[in-house]
Amino acid sequence: MKPLPLLLSTCLAAVGLLPVAASATPAHFTVQDGQFLLDGKPYVIRSGEMHYPRIPHADWRDRLRKARAMGLNTITTYAFWNVSEPEPGHFDFTGDNDIATFVRTAQEEGLNVIVRPGPFVCAEWEFGGFPAWLLRTPGLRVRSYDPRFLAASAAWFKRLGKELAPLQATHGGPILMMQVENEYGYVGNDVDYMKAIRQQMLDAGFDVPFFMSNGPGPTWMSRGTLPGMLSVINFTGDAGKTQRAFARSATSMQGMPKMAGEYWSGWYDRWGEKHNTRSNDEVTGAVGWMLDHDISFNLYMVDGGTNFGWMNGANNDDGHYLPVTTSYDYDSPIDEAGRLTPKYAALREVIAAHLPKGERLPAPPASSPTTAVARVELRESIGLLDALPTLSPHPRTTVTPQGMETFGQNYGLILYRKELDSAAQGKLDVDDVRDYATLLVDGRPIGTLDRRKDEHALPVDLLAGDTLDVVVENMGRINIGTGMEEESKGITQSVQAGGEDLTKWTTYPLPLDNLSGLAFKTGATPAGPAFWHGTLDVPTVAGTFLDLRGWHKGNVWINGHHLGRFWDIGPQQSLYVPAAWLRKGKNDVVVLEMQGSGSHSLAGVANPVFSTKPAP
Repeated sequence: MKPLPLLLSTCLAAVGLLPVAASATPAHFTVQDGQFLLDGKPYVIRSGEMHYPRIPHADWRDRLRKARAMGLNTITTYAFWNVSEPEPGHFDFTGDNDIATFVRTAQEEGLNVIVRPGPFVCAEWEFGGFPAWLLRTPGLRVRSYDPRFLAASAAWFKRLGKELAPLQATHGGPILMMQVENEYGYVGNDVDYMKAIRQQMLDAGFDVPFFMSNGPGPTWMSRGTLPGMLSVINFTGDAGKTQRAFARSATSMQGMPKMAGEYWSGWYDRWGEKHNTRSNDEVTGAVGWMLDHDISFNLYMVDGGTNFGWMNGANNDDGHYLPVTTSYDYDSPIDEAGRLTPKYAALREVIAAHLPKGERLPAPPASSPTTAVARVELRESIGLLDALPTLSPHPRTTVTPQGMETFGQNYGLILYRKELDSAAQGKLDVDDVRDYATLLVDGRPIGTLDRRKDEHALPVDLLAGDTLDVVVENMGRINIGTGMEEESKGITQSVQAGGEDLTKWTTYPLPLDNLSGLAFKTGATPAGPAFWHGTLDVPTVAGTFLDLRGWHKGNVWINGHHLGRFWDIGPQQSLYVPAAWLRKGKNDVVVLEMQGSGSHSLAGVANPVFSTKPAP
């Protein structure tokens, strides 16, 4: 019988986890004898998670340099399928989606890289990183052996391989390892599916060591890991909890290098809940314990960044829909604006005390500056209903309401219009609201329906000839767990008034991906949802946070960049504006406010604003 380390190495090579001897370029990184080896020497991975689409590409080098100076030797990132294949077969690896440039920049800054290419990423990211167009195929099941899903994921990996395969350590690049799937043990144990994903990665040209990550302990690890595959664990807690997490996982990690695939160094926020933080003492205690025991780790996150645009995800807690905020600061060592926090200094001190002989940390760069910007009144506006001919010039008619995917739409808002043939009294029931509906009659707001609260009905007294408009905002698709296959957005089933189905609808898809044609006017005060326009005068270009207190709910664009959502229920009350998206002098600002009342002015502040509005 072979010794266990040799047996493990043999198994890893058989599943593609170790490079084969015939490789044209010998790999300098290997998994052997229960250790990571770099150039033949034991190597402790000190990694931090950083997601390229959550940080403007102009800031990548700055953030990576700061991560290196904190003491990290590796950066981990997901590869985000939905931003790079927005429509089937149409790939975009430019700008903020240019993962290859991100990886090369990390290498230039002295960092190795671990890539987690999915196809599922979770990450509190829209639909867990899956492209929304998958939902256009009825009955398709993501994260399964469904051949329609596997055909789509194979195409994704094949195209991603063209970007990343040349950047693997086996080809002289910085990519040391790649992850197969992501925390699959939480949701399934289909070995055939896991094998299929691993094979697709091999077929795409990925030949560095593979690994799988799950929660600690044999239950999750056995369900979500292929036999013989390197297994790492995801968790949080202080030094004691860290020790117990590895103790619970010892049998599942026997003969393997020990690694925290995700050590959660902070936490994310959800709309209507408190702002989350994690203490520096807890985090540094855990990291210190791992370094004391030569355990590799990946800090999730080292720089959380921002869910720009429509890209926030949502949780499904026991059937309860909970969307994630625009900010993904995550209480990270490097904050959303690129500033170095006390957590950064504390972690740098711990890491510096555990450096191998001869290694020294570079001096940390200066924190990214932020600035206040004078308040400006937005005096120009146009009502959403008045803007329909510009934003959605080709409405569609259907007998019953259909989800936005039916119309080839992935994100944004969608408006359903019904001209009433007869009067209707009683309860107006919208089934289902996905996710936040604003209802209007003849342009006058009559109420809202919020999926978070399981709201779907309100009393009405409608007259024949009234125009009923239901404006539904996609607040982000569920990014993990049950219900992902049913995340169509808009109105997904029917609308009834007084117990009778309302039919014959006109639908206006509103992806809001181009607002340049809006005809703003001064002096108007629209009663319902409206776009407000003005200019923000920036004397010195630096990052800032738009203070949205006084506004209600909506979205903001600056110089054409979609910053994301705001909502007065908090905890987030401001939106981060990267310096890279500003210019000295006049900056164009558009705010979509879904309610007619409230403030129409805004200012930039130097620090983010968090507070939670008391529930009614």
